[in-house]
Formats: sequence, C-alpha cells, structure tokens
Amino acid sequence: YNQNLQGQSPYAKSTFFSYVAEGDQFYQKGEFSRATESYSTALAQQPQEKNCLVARSRCYVKMGDSAKALQDAEASLQEDKTFFRGLYQKAEALYAMGEFEFALVYYHRGYKLRPELHEFRWGIQKAQEAIYNCVGSPSGVKLEKKGDLSFLNEQEQSKAIPPGKKVQQPHRQKTPSTERTSRQLLGELYSDKEYLEKLLKNQDVVKRKTRSGDHLQELIMGYVSYLDTCTEFWQQQRPIYARQRERKLLQQHWSRSSPPSGPMDYILSSCQDIDAALSVGNATGSLKKAREVLKKVQGFSEGDLPQKSEVLGSIYSCIGNALMDLGQMDEALENHQKDLELAEQCLNIDGKSRALVNIGRLYACTGQFTQAIKFWETSVPLTEGGLDKAWLFHEIGWCHLELRQHAEAWDYSRRLLTASQEICDELWQLNAYVLMGQAELKMGSYKSSIFHFEEALQRARLLQNDAAEEAIQKALQEARQHVSP
Repeated sequence: YNQNLQGQSPYAKSTFFSYVAEGDQFYQKGEFSRATESYSTALAQQPQEKNCLVARSRCYVKMGDSAKALQDAEASLQEDKTFFRGLYQKAEALYAMGEFEFALVYYHRGYKLRPELHEFRWGIQKAQEAIYNCVGSPSGVKLEKKGDLSFLNEQEQSKAIPPGKKVQQPHRQKTPSTERTSRQLLGELYSDKEYLEKLLKNQDVVKRKTRSGDHLQELIMGYVSYLDTCTEFWQQQRPIYARQRERKLLQQHWSRSSPPSGPMDYILSSCQDIDAALSVGNATGSLKKAREVLKKVQGFSEGDLPQKSEVLGSIYSCIGNALMDLGQMDEALENHQKDLELAEQCLNIDGKSRALVNIGRLYACTGQFTQAIKFWETSVPLTEGGLDKAWLFHEIGWCHLELRQHAEAWDYSRRLLTASQEICDELWQLNAYVLMGQAELKMGSYKSSIFHFEEALQRARLLQNDAAEEAIQKALQEARQHVSP
C-alpha cells in the first residue's frame, strides 16, 4: 500500500494501514463480514486505494454478494485498466455471478498482462469448464473469416512501434506456415483460441452484455485477436516449442542409453509432469515437482544412471524456468548457471545451448541487455532450427536497439530476414523489416528506412494485420518527415 499520502496527517496514514492490517487478519480467520467493515473504514480515508478495493471485493465474493464484489473490482480499475489484481478480481466476481463467458475473457486479459501468474491460467480453465457444463461444447464449425476480428483495446490501437519492440499480431490470414508455427508455439493456448472462435458462433451467448455494459462479442473478438498474437508472445519469452522439442530429444537420448525402467522410467515420467505443470502456468507446482526429482536424482549412482550429469542439468533448467516465471530471478540464474556448468563438463552441446539461451533471456528480462547479448551470441553457433535462430537474431537486435547500438541492430535485422526467408515465416519477415527500418531511422538513413517500413507494411496487409499496419504507417510518417519533397 505504497500510496502518495501528501496532505494527510501521520495519524491518518497510520490508521489507514491499521485498518487494512486488521481486515487482512479477519480475512485469514474467515471472518469476512468483520474484514469488510475494516476495509470499508480504511477506504473511508482513501476511497480510491485499489489494493484495498480488491481486498474488500474478495470478502464480498466469500460472502456471496457478487454484485458488490464486481463494483469494487471495477472501481480498482478506474484509473489503471491494466491493474492485474483488479482484472483478476473482476473475473472472479463475474465467475461468482455465473457470468462465465465474461469471466473467461477477463481471465485472458489478465493472463495477457501477467502470464507468469498461474491464477489466470487456472481461471481460464475453470471458466471454460463452467461454460461447457452450462451450455455444452461450442459449435464444431470453425469461425468464418467474415467481419472485423482485429479488435484491439484503445491502448493498443494508439501505440506506435517503440524502438526494439515487436509488432503485435491481431487476427491474421492463416497460411500453412503461419498456422503450423502457431500450433507449435501456442501449445495449450492454441486450443483456447479455437475454443473462443467456436464460442463466437453461439449467437445467444455473444449478444449478451455485462452489468457494466461490456459487449461479450466485442471482448471475445479482442481475445481471439490476442491469442493470434501469442505466437509472438511465446517467441518473446522463449519458444515454448523449443522446450518441448528439447525434452523429447533428451528423452530419446536417455532411452537409447538406458531402457526406460527403474530410475529412467521415473525420470521420464517426472519430466512430463514438470513440463505439463509449467505449460499451463502452474510454475509453483512445476518447481515443487522439479525439486523433488532433483533430490532423488542426486541420490542415484552413476551405475544406476549413466546420464546423471545430463539429467541433473535438465532438471536445473526446469527449476530455473519455473523460478523465472515466479519472478525469482537471482535464484533462477543460479540454477541456469548450474545447468551450464554441467553441460560444459560433459560436453553436452544441446544442454549448453539451452543454458546460454535461458541465461540471456533472464538478463534481458531484467534490463541487462549487454549481458543478454553476450550469452545469446555465444549460443547462436550451437542453435539448430530456423525458428530458434530467428528468435535469437530478433532478440539480440532488440537488445542492441535498447542500447542505442543501431548499426549492430541493423546487422541482426539482416540475419533475421535471411533466417525468416529460409523458413518461409511471414511473421518473422515482418519483424525483420520493422527492426531494419527502426535501426535505419535511428542512424539517419531515412530513405532506406522508408523502403523497409514499406516492405513491412506490405506484409502487414498480407497478414490482414490492422494494428501492425497502423503502427508502421506512423513510423513511415516519422521517417518521411526527414526527407525533402
């Protein structure tokens, strides 16, 4: 509750926090009515304190007063529509009211902002189950490409492309290559996109409104568009398909070296559980399972488990990824470094590449772009697969732009373009031209910048990407201002 309390007496500040703490204690004891009274007294001093509004909303949900719960949740979002606690609480209130379809899209909205929080993923799952139980499975007919499905919220529509940032991808034309890439990268989320598309076919559902006036059809369209962008989102975080492919290759290697029985059978089964938990956003569960497996593997002898070093490295990698999703960066770094040390000791090239990429990703997430570039550039010669290389080239170029090293960013945009052309991926070609145009704009090569932004614009139109087209048009306008008529 770090609020600006200027103009208020120390006594007022003290009593506000006292009432909030009192409410928290009552909530923990299950005395929700008394907790509500304490929160209300605190809110009388600071009516717009959003965390306190969320706390009182939780109490109302527990008390069965979902209308008041929704009112408080919406009040917490009044000044900041991206306040993730408020979004989650609004989804919870809508779910409690039986507004499962609306709850679903708000869970998705929160998941978009904070994908590392497993509560949003669980919310998506329980809302889908509730919808299915109430109305059955959505229509099996796929959504036709009619009408405008590129709805984005006003904040996203108003954004130009900031230096080094990726172009967001709303609903775009499906081609065999983009559809294959999307299915690989989205994993579990791909079925969510299909589910929402099918839900739009139910006219009785999509015509409804929430009590606050939101149109369900508009919200679902927005998140169909968002889920189309998740391919790029996962590429930004780390290609999830690469983790899945990596695990399969390791399992094949371990199985060939040692038949899947005894320790190996346990390890292979456990790795699947660890990955499954992380893939649905349950980082806490994934971390707990990985640590349990780590202790058991450490107890095996080399005779029982000839690939012990490789297995340990893989488990340290899993622990590091889960800790990153939970925001525990220092401990995550320690585990990824252990993975790197083991890979170097046993000359495991795939393991070394994995560790280098993860360490670079961690540094980039914490704004240490020079360090991220160092580790990613070391991993490039070890990386196989066009999508992995495209991702690396783009991330390295993005870091160079953040560091205002524009010539280096341009060099990696060229490498990205070559890689994307080799795998015939329209999304990465679009990103390559945008990155190239951004670097040239910063270097003062305005005519080249215009040319490459126009190339990007053509691909945005080909992909029916209205948001990208609008953003590129703004970047083009900026570049053209520097060129004499």
